[in-house]
Amino acid sequence: MKKYLSILLAVTLLVSCSEYQNVLKSNDPELKYNKAVEYFEKNDFMRATTLFDEVSRYYRGTERSELVLNYLARSYMGQKDYFTASEYYKTYVKTYPKGKFIIEARYMIGYCYYLDSPDARLDQTTTHNAIKAFQEFLDLHPESERVPQANKLLDELTNKLAYKELLTAKLYYNLGNYLGNNYLSAVIVAQNALLNYPSNAYREEFSFIILQSKYQQAVQSFEDKKMERFRDTIDEYYNYTNEFPEGKYRKDADKILADSKRTVKD
Repeated sequence: MKKYLSILLAVTLLVSCSEYQNVLKSNDPELKYNKAVEYFEKNDFMRATTLFDEVSRYYRGTERSELVLNYLARSYMGQKDYFTASEYYKTYVKTYPKGKFIIEARYMIGYCYYLDSPDARLDQTTTHNAIKAFQEFLDLHPESERVPQANKLLDELTNKLAYKELLTAKLYYNLGNYLGNNYLSAVIVAQNALLNYPSNAYREEFSFIILQSKYQQAVQSFEDKKMERFRDTIDEYYNYTNEFPEGKYRKDADKILADSKRTVKD
């Protein structure tokens, strides 16, 4: 039985390949278009892409051109080639600013960038592009049913940028005074992240890194700056505890406060 199934599968594949080759060689754009749609609906996106690309030149300037462009973008999405898909969606937006797929196309530009957004440790140009695209989508289509999802993905992308800054702040903190005052750099990175991404998911981590860094600056300061920096640390403790009274770093923060007060009193 398995032998017969294998033979049947081989014959089916052979017929399919032969049919596809015949379509490719055909000079009939209507045949190619219809077969491209058929392949697309069967999730055979590679063959669909090839055929849509061929007929796109024939249908340029016609009503069908809009459909072909939309199919091309979706076919590249199906192949997980998100960069190329985004380029086709952008071409659609430029070519058909009032087209029937314009809302979907604007959303998909952001979504393609979102899917292509790399790990937080890598360059985040694509993440910034995704944020910009989603913001444009929200500005232009505030009534779209895609708005909740776009906002959700925007939050996720913003948190990724914030997390990248958190990793940088932690790196500076761990470097300490190696080749300079890295504690100050940690404070600056964390403060800027809180300003740039005020609703990010790592606010407590940033706030505590600021407190830790100011404390370490004070501990390792020369005598003429020590008291001023410990007082600044005490102020920072209250900034942290006012926002996070039950914070997960509260015990460590309390120890920093106790040592800072003890030093200032002495």
